[in-house]
Amino acid sequence: MLIGVPKEIKNHEYRVGLTPLSVREMIRNGHEVWVETRAGEGIGAADADYVKAGARIIPTAAEVFAKADMIVKVKEPQAGERKMLREGQILYTYLHLAPDPEQTRDLVKSGAVCIAYETVTNARGGLPLLAPMSQVAGRMSVQSGAHCLEKAQGGRGVLLGGVPGVAKGKVVILGGGVVGTNAAAMALGLGADVTIIEKSTDRMEELVARFGTGVKTLYSTQGTIEDECAEADLVIGGVLIPGAAAPKLITKAMLKDWKPGAVLVDVAIDQGGCAETSRATTHADPTYVVDGVIHYCVANMPGGVARTSTFALNNATLPFGLAIANKGWKQALKDDGHLKNGLNVAFGQVTYKAVADDLDYKYVAADTLL
Repeated sequence: MLIGVPKEIKNHEYRVGLTPLSVREMIRNGHEVWVETRAGEGIGAADADYVKAGARIIPTAAEVFAKADMIVKVKEPQAGERKMLREGQILYTYLHLAPDPEQTRDLVKSGAVCIAYETVTNARGGLPLLAPMSQVAGRMSVQSGAHCLEKAQGGRGVLLGGVPGVAKGKVVILGGGVVGTNAAAMALGLGADVTIIEKSTDRMEELVARFGTGVKTLYSTQGTIEDECAEADLVIGGVLIPGAAAPKLITKAMLKDWKPGAVLVDVAIDQGGCAETSRATTHADPTYVVDGVIHYCVANMPGGVARTSTFALNNATLPFGLAIANKGWKQALKDDGHLKNGLNVAFGQVTYKAVADDLDYKYVAADTLL
């Protein structure tokens, strides 16, 4: 199979679909890999590194898209890239379709076979291709939130860890999943006062077992969210419904009760955000203010630490990518029901129910295409 790796073009996106090590593994399995020139420079991988791994360097994305059987990316294809997709071509990347009707429409129109990292599952009910970036984003959320709390950035001027004789900053985390767990670990490491709001009692028990009394867990109700966020210096949104739009747990009306200069880091922004006031921002212009609350809603947070993120992502995505390349997409999905859950759009049909429901498409089960 001919595998194409275009350079990412989303604002301040420095990751790349395949590292040179991953390219080498693809080639060892008998495949050909074309990499757009300078695609890996954001992670410190030069064209020469890819050539050494066995790849062919291609001058333009258009040539990569025109010839490749499978396109391997990181972020969802931008409008210009979507125009280059063709029927039956495999697209293997993050998609986050539920809050993005324009992308969904273009992918349906293209006829491409679109496999989304974020909806591939595992035997434990987890999302193994989303998890590494959720780990990164969870950790970055505290780092970014702490920076936004500085007075020079418009924040409250609060140091999360405090100092002897001065109260710690209060961090409230919505959701105790992968994002929330990693955010809690970072916030606790800084010495903050940390509360996780979660709806699963089993998950709360796991969090207490992991963090002990250092973290407070509360059952998720609207009243609890309102009360805790009103007292917080930093709120981190880490809720997720796989493949679907994020629930709006924070209303605009709630913000009037928040502390002036408080910070909201909405990690759920890839799925539309968990606040009514959230809208996607970029690393170039990451924040805006609503009712005195700083909103940090960068839709590709892990792109800011591109080298760490790319290697972590490839560790998770490469085995599935190899299966698709070695067997063809149909056989690979037949053999692995967890990979089959990643199929979101194929040959003009929406094959992931949550996306179909949210965007009012007819749902067609993946099995009907296999």
